[in-house]
Amino acid sequence: MAEKLPDNVFLTTLDAAASWARKNSLWPMPFATACCGIELMATASSRFDLARFGAEVMRFSPRQCDLMIVAGRVVMKMLPVLQRIWMQMPEPKWCISMGACACTGGVFDTYAVVQGVDRFIPVDLYVPGCPPRPEQLIAALIEMQDIVQKTGTHNGREFGRRTTATGPIPIELDEIRRSREALPIVDLPIYNSPNLN
Repeated sequence: MAEKLPDNVFLTTLDAAASWARKNSLWPMPFATACCGIELMATASSRFDLARFGAEVMRFSPRQCDLMIVAGRVVMKMLPVLQRIWMQMPEPKWCISMGACACTGGVFDTYAVVQGVDRFIPVDLYVPGCPPRPEQLIAALIEMQDIVQKTGTHNGREFGRRTTATGPIPIELDEIRRSREALPIVDLPIYNSPNLN
């Protein structure tokens, strides 16, 4: 049958066709909070031209997006907003963590800054740097397109189990140290009940 087809006709599966279309028409949802956001904006400028890769349609409505780009540090007060936007994005969806602050908290090793967004939402790709250059984000986008092409399906059944964060496991010793520091010392007067009489 293939010998009878003309040269400009090819056969493929529905999954492969859907993945090819998704790969070349990613709609990013920017969640830019700091200096990485400036680099994200530069990526869409005429000098770097993100439109060459079919991902120039940045939308600020989660219902129209399939790729979240978290650029910059995320503080604990922003976290519910980030998770709500992620949950409002339709499946299939992907996430890029851009910059040291989004990936690991960066230099902000404090209780107020999220030490890696992958603890709260699933992250597919990490872009290192402080801040990363637009070329790095474009390279990550090309790698993301490969992931979409290889793992995407027509009905998105591979994302059914993505209801929890799938990031790296926290360092056990650090978590133990932090939990020990957070324990109250019962002998100190500050932890006793105040005398109201």
